[in-house]
Amino acid sequence: MTIKTVAVVCGTHGNEITGVYLHKKWQKNQALIQRTSISTQLVHANPKAYTNNRRYIDQDLNRQFAKHDLENMALGGYEQSRAKVINQQLGPKGNSKTDLIIDLHTTTSQMGPTLLLPQKGAFYNQLAAYVSMQMPEVIVFCDEDDKANDEHKLLCTIGRYGVIVEVGPVPQSVLRHDVFEKSEKMTQLILDFVELYNNNQLPELPKTVAAYRYLKSLTLPVNEQGERIGMVHKHVQDNDFKPLQPGEPLFITFDGEVIPYQGDKTVYPAFVNEAAYYDNNLATSLMEKIELKVAR
Repeated sequence: MTIKTVAVVCGTHGNEITGVYLHKKWQKNQALIQRTSISTQLVHANPKAYTNNRRYIDQDLNRQFAKHDLENMALGGYEQSRAKVINQQLGPKGNSKTDLIIDLHTTTSQMGPTLLLPQKGAFYNQLAAYVSMQMPEVIVFCDEDDKANDEHKLLCTIGRYGVIVEVGPVPQSVLRHDVFEKSEKMTQLILDFVELYNNNQLPELPKTVAAYRYLKSLTLPVNEQGERIGMVHKHVQDNDFKPLQPGEPLFITFDGEVIPYQGDKTVYPAFVNEAAYYDNNLATSLMEKIELKVAR
């Protein structure tokens, strides 16, 4: 089945401004995001949070798109209501009028250009292979792709297909030239892939593509009163997607006590010390390394 309609979404988090300024650029020259076989629209997801220079007003918008939440009219916070509007505009989830959603994000973590895939399938694996082939520094991140799409809370999952472009590091509410460039290049490559996919003109792709699959998140150490008593160890800081072995330093308390990683296998941290996750006291996500098989 061909991809006919694409939505490029920015500002899902109001203080991640790279996508907003890419939108401004593309609004002035929409030919940059159009392709012959597809119709592309631009959507600013959370303009109120952007205007207020905040990640969100009431709730994280990118956690409001589970099907049961979209159907729950009792959820009436700003982002919960905004999610229902976006679902009608681009969805509805499960019967979407939008074939592909590309949601633009940035991170304070040292993740470089990362392509997040929330679901499994041949389309996603081919897309990952193409983008990786054209932009070898891209990391492929399978984000809870075992979860049923109806249960997924991410905005991009209301499309028939959906991906997240996540680039870092960049502080919140700051523009960086390199992050802007990488975000734009990844978006353009995804649109190029769709055009080639629609016209059965994909180049020969590798048989497999390296990727990382989310396992779990870890919280910063706290005492019995719930007060934070430590931080991410420098051994892990800025080492997103680098191996972390059992017994290696993970956290350090303010008193200097090293807390090692206590798992039983090698893992790969990501979203290390992400500033946006401090409201939930999250320190990092842990990933396993996998290979995606690419259909010929």
